Amino acid sequence: MARISSAPPTTRPEPAIAGSGAAWFSADYPAARTRFLAAAREQKAAVETLTIAARGPANEDLGIDVAWLGTFDARRILLHVSGVHGVEAYAGSATQLVLLNAPPAIPSDGALVFVHVLNPYGMAWLRRTNEANVDLNRNFLPHTATWAGAPPLYRQLDRLLNPPSPPTRDGFGLRLAMRGLRHGLPAVRQAIAHGQHRYPRGLFYGGAELQPGPRQFCDWLQRRLAGADSVFAIDMHTGLGTHGGSTLIVEPGTRAATTAELEAAVAQALVGSAAMPAAYSVRGSLGAALPRLLPGVDVKFLLQEIGTWSSLHVLNALRDENRWHHFGEGHLNHSAKRQIREALCPASPAWRCAAVAHGSDLVYRAADWLFWKKGT
Repeated sequence: MARISSAPPTTRPEPAIAGSGAAWFSADYPAARTRFLAAAREQKAAVETLTIAARGPANEDLGIDVAWLGTFDARRILLHVSGVHGVEAYAGSATQLVLLNAPPAIPSDGALVFVHVLNPYGMAWLRRTNEANVDLNRNFLPHTATWAGAPPLYRQLDRLLNPPSPPTRDGFGLRLAMRGLRHGLPAVRQAIAHGQHRYPRGLFYGGAELQPGPRQFCDWLQRRLAGADSVFAIDMHTGLGTHGGSTLIVEPGTRAATTAELEAAVAQALVGSAAMPAAYSVRGSLGAALPRLLPGVDVKFLLQEIGTWSSLHVLNALRDENRWHHFGEGHLNHSAKRQIREALCPASPAWRCAAVAHGSDLVYRAADWLFWKKGT
């Protein structure tokens, strides 16, 4: 069971990662879920499941599983979330298995909480989006938000990004490069990634309302975490950054003092700081929602990206899978599905070792700071 202690740990638990990182990765969503729940039971964690109505490819149940280690009235909570973008969940799920195998020490007033696959439909069907084609990291908007519209440049790019036909070779990379020359690459990148609410079958669609999974998760956060003093949240993704490297991103608008505090806590420069501005901003992110959902709680948030392939490669994979889902047969046995899985969860054992090493190391560092060093 996770160590409950009143004194800081003298050593960090070290799971066997080197040379076996790929073993922590599961073949599919049912296998990942089974392994997560078994590991949680082994640690005697309290488990809660938020069920969703959508079904998996074999008509299996889908749910957001939460494992809670530590006291239920914790004042300090370390929250680790995987699978906001479903198909990206493989690395986050593997990292959570590593950490359940060798969790950091938890003080008597602390808790370590794992949210396993916030978008189970996306993981099960090898989609970045949920059952309504919604990008959940563009969906956490306040109730008063406007759920309509799209960036003007996205409207010009819609036919290029979202052609209403099955995937085929159509010179996408060259055509997108020409748009970059015309409008500037930063403007094109921002228009695509920002999030849009006009094209329900399009990429980066933020939805017309808060989705069922996120709605349940928001309710759960307010029910379980609102009484804490401090919450350190880590949202693990894949795709952006150097292949096999870890990029840590703070939300736009994070105070410089908070950014500096986080950089000291994790011993890494953060994207979104004054020295390292982010390549683009998004609307409706989980990171932006957490302080709003937990007023009065000291919320620290980091988005971790484990880099895979180039942005163009990843975008092309997203585009082909989206076309296959909407205008092809949509089943898993297609090159578009294999392509998106490789784009966001490379099969290379070296990449997988790096992913779980980076993911677990960040949690150990965050736990050491939150549980044993903060305020000392």
